[in-house]
Order: sequence, then C-alpha cells, then structure tokens
Amino acid sequence: MAAASGTVESPAQSPNDVKVEDAGPARKRLTITVPAAVIDEKLAESIATLSHEAAIPGFRKGKVPQKLIERKFGSSVRNETKNQLIASAYSEAIEEHKIKPVGEPEPVGDMSKIELEQGKPLTFSLEVEVTPEFELPKFDGIEIKKPVLPITDDMVGDELKRQQLMHGEANKVEGEPQENDRIIGYATVTRNDEAEPFFRQDNVVIVMPGKEDGGKGQVLGLLIENLREKLKDAKIGESVTIETVGPDGHEREDIRGAKLRMVFEVRDLQRITPTDAAGVAARYGLPDADMLKEQIKLALEHRRDDEQASAMREQAVTTLAGMVDFPLPEKLSAQQAARNLEQYRLELLYAGKTPEEVEDRLAEVRSESEEATRDRLKHFFLLSRLAEHFNVEVSEQEVNGRIAAIAAQRGLRPEKLRAELAQAGRLGEVARMVRDQKAADRLVQQVKKSEVTADEWNKLFSKQQKDAADKRAEKRKTSKKS
Repeated sequence: MAAASGTVESPAQSPNDVKVEDAGPARKRLTITVPAAVIDEKLAESIATLSHEAAIPGFRKGKVPQKLIERKFGSSVRNETKNQLIASAYSEAIEEHKIKPVGEPEPVGDMSKIELEQGKPLTFSLEVEVTPEFELPKFDGIEIKKPVLPITDDMVGDELKRQQLMHGEANKVEGEPQENDRIIGYATVTRNDEAEPFFRQDNVVIVMPGKEDGGKGQVLGLLIENLREKLKDAKIGESVTIETVGPDGHEREDIRGAKLRMVFEVRDLQRITPTDAAGVAARYGLPDADMLKEQIKLALEHRRDDEQASAMREQAVTTLAGMVDFPLPEKLSAQQAARNLEQYRLELLYAGKTPEEVEDRLAEVRSESEEATRDRLKHFFLLSRLAEHFNVEVSEQEVNGRIAAIAAQRGLRPEKLRAELAQAGRLGEVARMVRDQKAADRLVQQVKKSEVTADEWNKLFSKQQKDAADKRAEKRKTSKKS
C-alpha cells in the first residue's frame, strides 16, 4: 500500500507551519514556515551571545554595544542563525510527522538567496527520500529450498590450496604478467575528458584475471571487461590506459555515467609462491598439516551452515519481495548507495572472503543493471519493515560479537576493527547487518522448507539466474518498444 498523497498540516503544538506533500515515489517535500516571533527570539539570542563573547579593541569583553555587534557581525550572525533554524525546524518536522528519511534532505531552490530578517517569517522547502509505506502479505504461501551439502576431502584440499596461496610469498618477476599475478603501480583517473585527473593513488594493486573470471576484473573498485587482454603486455616502467563508463550504481554521483580514463603506470610485478601446508599450519599455531586439515573441515562446515542459512534467507526475502509492491525512490542517493555497499562489504568479510574477493564482488555490484540495483534497494526496505514487524532489537553485545567475528576473519584485534568502524561512522552498518539477518531468520522460521541436494540446488540456482536474465531482457525489449 503506497503512502497517502495530499497535504498534511502540522500539529497545533508546533510553532512552525509545516506542509508535507508527495514529490515523487517515496519522496516528500516539506514546506516549513518559521514564525517571525521565533526568528526575532533566535536573532536576539545569537546577538546577545556574541556580545558576551566578542573581543573588540577598545571595549571590555561583554561590554560591546549591541549596535556595534550588529553592524560588524550582523550578516554572519543572520546566516548562521538561518542555518540553525532550518536544521532544527527540519528535525522537528520529521519527528512530528513521523517521516522516515533514508537520505539527506535536498533544498528546493537556492537557500543562499533566502534572507533572515527581523520581524519577518522564514519559509523554505526541502525534499527528502523516505521509507516507503506498505503492508506485509501473509507468509504461509512462501516455500523455499534448504540446500544440503556434505564437506568432501576435495573441498578441504581446494581450501588448503587457497590458504597456501593466501599466505604465500610475493616475489618480483620480469616479463609479461600471468594469471593471479599482482600488478602494482600509480593510477590516475580523468573524468569526461577533463584536463586534470580528479583521482590519484599510488601502490594500486591489480590482480591479473584468470580464465575462470572470463578475463574481467576490478580496478579501483570498477569492474573492467577484457581486463586480461588490456594487461597481457604490461611491463614495468610502461603505462596501461583503461577507458570505461562509471556504473549507475556507484556510490559517488559524480562518477555515475561519467566517461572515465584510467592511466596505470606499472612499477612492480609480483607473483605469489604458495607456502607449504606446514607453513600455513604454523601461522595458525597448529602442530602439523593433518591438524590443519581437520580445522579447515570444521571451518568449511561452519561456512556451509552460514551459506545454507544465507541461501534460505535470500530465497524467503526474494519470494516475499515478489508478493508485495511499493514505490521506490527514483534514484539511489549517494549516501544510501555507500551504506548498502559498506554493509555488503562487512557481510562478505563475515563470510570469510579475502579482501581481494571482497573488492571483486563490490565491483560486480556497482556494475549491476538498474533493475538489479532497485531489487537490492527493495530488499533493503523490505528487511527494515520485517524488523519492525517482528520487533527485532539489536544489542551492543550482538554488534560486538559480529565485529569480533569479522575481525577474526581478517586477523585483526576486535577493538582495533571497532575503532576503525567507529572512526568511519560505520558501526550503524554492523547493527543493520545483524538486524536484517535476525529479521530474515524470523521469516525463514515461518515459511515451508524442503531439502535438496547440492546438485539440485545448483541446477535450481542456474535456472533462477537464467529466468531473471530472460525477464530483464524482455523488460528492456518492452521498454524500447514503448
């Protein structure tokens, strides 16, 4: 059920006059008028504070005449006061009208042209993307598959090889790069044929794609088709030029759809020599390779259980998403895209992916079709609604536990990772990841489940991918005709 349209008058107790109108799918326009009495009171308060604190030659602190303060600082005081009033009025409006923003508000018109004048009201308008309003359908019609996968000796052997490579030694090599070699250098990126690069970074690492990658790989977080072909003749001291277009799902709006030219100066070429099994065992404080294999099997079983649970969550949420329709914001805000990608990064690290694997997957997500991006956004809102429906709460202990698990995968101390996340303002993504998982688990508990073998699951998954691709192709064809 979509949000109701029309105009909603603000509650009588609010000093401000607020009108809330639909401005598009999952988007609201707030027109707010702050009365003259509030303006006058706030201006007088700001001038009085400045009079008390200002240090002006010839006058003792706190004894500066108010008229002098107004003449000397009046413009800056009015501008600062205006910004404070707009911020507080917006906060009050979204709280009183129970609006749930999913991004930062955008001004309607040029705010710098709005003057704050004594004795006159202040009127301004903002638009903001909001959480869509909808009702959840019944869950009893949802059926999902539970993939059952035994851990074999071959799987243990493959994981051991992966660990040997991950803990191997990087050695400098000459000549042309081979599969999985690391090409290290200095990168610059130019946007839309601008004269100067907007991005520069040293010690950029590009991994030479393998055949199983289809020749594509990621550079600076962007998925590049035919990367293997572009890098096959790369030599130390030479430059490689890569041209691409910024994906529509990128978290930076100035990159979306932009023509990008990356120049990569090759400075080093490294090849990883895998360490032996005993060396990997020693890194984990284990006595020998046999004990290492036992630990790998236990880890794979734990990972299998996690992936099994994740597969069931994804099926349940995807099926539910097909049963409910609600408006989505017309565009994914940069802030929302960044939050989604950061949460997905944490989920991948929690699943035991290496940093290289994480960056490859994030590059794929940035390059997803518009429809896939909107499906991901729909799941975000759906999980948020499920969390409300099931009254899901996340404790500080659960957040710390998830951070500790991610830290263990990365070989970091939990307190160090927590400090990094706090400094980057990313603790909220950890809490949301826990919340979403708990909400999806509650949904899985209420749906019908049947077990399938790994082969049956892979066939089913391949069919689902093909059906989704066919559906997207048909939708694009229909769109072109119309």
